[in-house]
Amino acid sequence: MLALAISLASAASWGVSDFLGGLQSRRLPVLGVLAVSQPAGLLLIALLIPLTGADPISAGKLGIAFLAGAASLGGLGAFYAAMAMGTVSVVAPIAALGVIVPVAVGLAEGEAPAAIQLAGLVPAMAGVVILSYEEDPEHAGVARRSIVLAIVAGLGFGVFFTGIDAAAADRPGWAILAVRVGGVTTVAAALLVMRPGLDGVAAAWPVLITIGAFDVLANALFAVASTKGVLPVVAVGGSMYPAFTVALAHGVLGERLARIQWAGVLLALSGVAMIAAGS
Repeated sequence: MLALAISLASAASWGVSDFLGGLQSRRLPVLGVLAVSQPAGLLLIALLIPLTGADPISAGKLGIAFLAGAASLGGLGAFYAAMAMGTVSVVAPIAALGVIVPVAVGLAEGEAPAAIQLAGLVPAMAGVVILSYEEDPEHAGVARRSIVLAIVAGLGFGVFFTGIDAAAADRPGWAILAVRVGGVTTVAAALLVMRPGLDGVAAAWPVLITIGAFDVLANALFAVASTKGVLPVVAVGGSMYPAFTVALAHGVLGERLARIQWAGVLLALSGVAMIAAGS
């Protein structure tokens, strides 16, 4: 029970971070949000490593973690952009389906997926189909773009999950630090290439730092949970982060979904939980 409680706390932290990031992306450039929140997270991790310790890992695994961080950053940028233009309660469950990527990679490497994972694909895909339905033709184009971005976000997150699993040691401090370095480097490169206007970013720095802090807290709590219980239980708890994002969108933004869309949310989250349970 303790491991599940801690993993749910990590999901809550991820949910808050994602919601705040999406909310800020409605008034600020996505790159501006990432340009502050990502370095803030990197600084916090660098400060935590001397306190928690970290097992040494090879240069090759550091490189994998760095690339995983770049993929995660790309996914996060797509996720924020999707939430900025679309319905948060629809976007979040779709992006969570990135858990399918590690399963697909394992299958390609000859691993046999658990029966519960294969069964979980059915409600997961059904949920995406339902959530993709838009009754209002005037908003159909925007809805489709947000869903495509959510799928891109899920792919980025899935590559991150796969990479960090391959790189992390028992005390994964250095791997997590390399992930953040990869993310910050990618943000810096994007800023140099795209040169977006950053008006308003400086005034929003307290919220943007909070986004990075909640993200780091989620990572730390999930790592602790993994040492307290079996992975299937911890993975299911951690995979519930979209539920917290959806709850915040419902309570803070007043988002209202049709009954069929709520069915899609429940199906997608159920599928995510089943896929994670077979990890």
